[in-house]
Amino acid sequence: MFDLDKWQEIFETIRKNKLRTILTGFSVSWGIFMLIILLGSGNGLQNGVLDQFKRDAVNSLWIYSGRTSMAFDGMQPGRRIQFTNEDYTRTKDSGLDVDKISSRYSIYRNNVISYKSEYVSYEIIAVHPDTEVLENTTSLKGRFLNDVDVEKYRKVVAISTILEEALFKREEPVGKYIKINGIPFQVIGVFTDHSDRDLQRVYVPVSTAQRVFNGANRISNMSFTTNTHDIEALQQMENHLRKSFAARHKFDPKDRRAMWINNNMEDYQRTMALFSGIRIFVWIIGAFTIIAGIVGVSNIMIIVVRERTREIGIRKALGASPKSIVALILLESVLITSVAGYMGLVMGVLLLELLAPHTQIEFFMNPSVDLSVGLQATAVLVFAGLLAGFFPAWKAANVKPIEALADE
Repeated sequence: MFDLDKWQEIFETIRKNKLRTILTGFSVSWGIFMLIILLGSGNGLQNGVLDQFKRDAVNSLWIYSGRTSMAFDGMQPGRRIQFTNEDYTRTKDSGLDVDKISSRYSIYRNNVISYKSEYVSYEIIAVHPDTEVLENTTSLKGRFLNDVDVEKYRKVVAISTILEEALFKREEPVGKYIKINGIPFQVIGVFTDHSDRDLQRVYVPVSTAQRVFNGANRISNMSFTTNTHDIEALQQMENHLRKSFAARHKFDPKDRRAMWINNNMEDYQRTMALFSGIRIFVWIIGAFTIIAGIVGVSNIMIIVVRERTREIGIRKALGASPKSIVALILLESVLITSVAGYMGLVMGVLLLELLAPHTQIEFFMNPSVDLSVGLQATAVLVFAGLLAGFFPAWKAANVKPIEALADE
């Protein structure tokens, strides 16, 4: 394996056949390069889509009201369905597998938030404390809303890092009072969120907002997390909720426009199944690309053996063993495939690293590939190069010297 004369001979053979070696190496390098790019692009797409799920809890259901599209019990279609606090209470106490739950009351008018001489306009959302889990927010300063805030109708607010920068600059916000539509609220905490959209809002207790902003007992929508990951169980839960809401608000349970439910878990599992298919497809394409490289190596090695038939005959006539001849040809094959494969791996990883900072878009981000996958693919390719070179080498090693010397 470490015979210096043998390696010098291999390099001399490569030097005399530069074009052939370059073309063979390129086919191998291109196969690994394309596999790395395909895998990295697939991971970038998956990272982008999964980032969308980080905005809300994956195991959550979101319930929204709409307008009826079907006549029901003598009432005409087109009625607006208005959720109330009763819907929140009954869902929370329904006996369903409800973990974290929150209703929401959105304040759409004015939306002017001010502190001293600074004025901004952000979304004002009234919620229950469990929104912190449902929206995947992280408190950086102070705290988020709690149950006591809701029970005692406290005028408190949790603001985002963006609002902190806009209103307070370098001043500490926690404990200060800001005005929301002219009404003072005390800042109790600063939060951050994966979603830029969710950073464009402030959170206040739902009970306070209903009282202060004339919301009565109305809520805009509601959401909750569940501990089950079984799709059939979640679908049964959806059916139960639809029937329960339909009975309270007098609409046909089959009327999808009167009330619609977004099941994040179902969407997540469907998306994961899609990416499993994409990964299989990428590996199939990559495998065929690598196979093309292997076929190229095999063909080149057949040509190499054919060109060196007389040389092999002389070696055997001088006493060279079949094992030494096979080893010589195999080492050349392994050298070409390993070096070319490693170059393709490096070029693919470098390209992904260069592109990553410039491809952070909504559904495509951090295109990367596990280096171990690339190394394993290169190892497979080297092994395939061994097989590709073994058969022509074995054939050459078993040629009788007289036949090899007579072959032109």
